[in-house]
Amino acid sequence: MRGRLSSRPRALVMTASPATPPERSAARWFAAGMADFVSLPAFILMAAFTGFGGLAHASGVTLAQAVAMSGLIWALPSMVVLVGAIKAGTPILATAIAVSLSAVRLMPMAMSLMPIVRDEKTPKWLLYWISHFIAVTAWVFGMTKLPGLPRPARAPYFLGFCMTLTGVNMGVTAVSWLAAASLPPVAAAALVLLTPLYFILSLWRAAERAPTDRMALVIGMAVTPVAHHLSPEFTLLITGLVGGTIAFFLGRALERRRAPSREATAASDLPADLGGDER
Repeated sequence: MRGRLSSRPRALVMTASPATPPERSAARWFAAGMADFVSLPAFILMAAFTGFGGLAHASGVTLAQAVAMSGLIWALPSMVVLVGAIKAGTPILATAIAVSLSAVRLMPMAMSLMPIVRDEKTPKWLLYWISHFIAVTAWVFGMTKLPGLPRPARAPYFLGFCMTLTGVNMGVTAVSWLAAASLPPVAAAALVLLTPLYFILSLWRAAERAPTDRMALVIGMAVTPVAHHLSPEFTLLITGLVGGTIAFFLGRALERRRAPSREATAASDLPADLGGDER
């Protein structure tokens, strides 16, 4: 009797285990990504697109063209390059080369993020569609959020965030373009300056641990008036090429100067590491 009575509670304990929660559908993960759009990086990007709308209006780009750029090109630097080329009357081949060069930087981002986003069952067409939205803000968001999610949830969640981010900024571009037409000249000029100011501050902050990149930024800004005077159509290409080249060689020279001092410091620390006397 005791054995029978003692075995029943154990059976009850074994069968009273909590049930596993049901898996979330792809639509719910997509909605979760849309909800996570509300974030500080997204608001900063919206401010930059506000400046782009004013820049497009001041450059003679139509409302439909500006909104189409926001949705089809999406990467803000490439859009600024295209608008600048349109305003300067740059030949279409040079414009295509400049826009392509500005977008090459996104390829490593896409290559590093795709293995994190995809699942075994993710179709290739969906990966191509997701890769269209990969820019700096989406890349940082994906690298931060996706590793903590289940594999099947990553693609719909990331797509929900990216499509919301793009759609909202297309609306921001339209509103800022329309607002630029009715603003006073001083306010319209301030609206135009938001985009370059955003880029300068973002690039400067991103190059916090790369002094060569900061040198390239400063040198490029310094040679901009000369480059614009020599060739307004190729100002961005000239400043990028000259600033980057000079900064590269200056950085190499500084590294060579620092190398002997580092070797001397390492050699002086070697006897202490080995437990020997410094004589």
